[in-house]
Amino acid sequence: MDSDLILFLALTCFAIAIAGATAFLIFWPLALVHIRDKHPQITAVLGQGAFLKPTALWWLLRGGYRSSPDRNLSGLATPARIALSVILFGIAMGGVLWVIGRAME
Repeated sequence: MDSDLILFLALTCFAIAIAGATAFLIFWPLALVHIRDKHPQITAVLGQGAFLKPTALWWLLRGGYRSSPDRNLSGLATPARIALSVILFGIAMGGVLWVIGRAME
């Protein structure tokens, strides 16, 4: 496989990560506002200003919101979780492909 093609695929993976970031920037703040307004016990766990806190992001990735019976919270947090997963996957795959592409030159 040509190194240019691999580098193109790496850029495509980074573009997918950017698309995930766009969705994350839409759904995660909405989920956090919903948590702040309706779930003080979760707010206490996540803390104030939880947007990029590692503990809050890990809570989102492991699906901590599923312990709440609130369907609205699940409806906001699930797309944020998927978007965060897409960001992480896109960056990881883009990085791996970039390293492979550079090694092939």
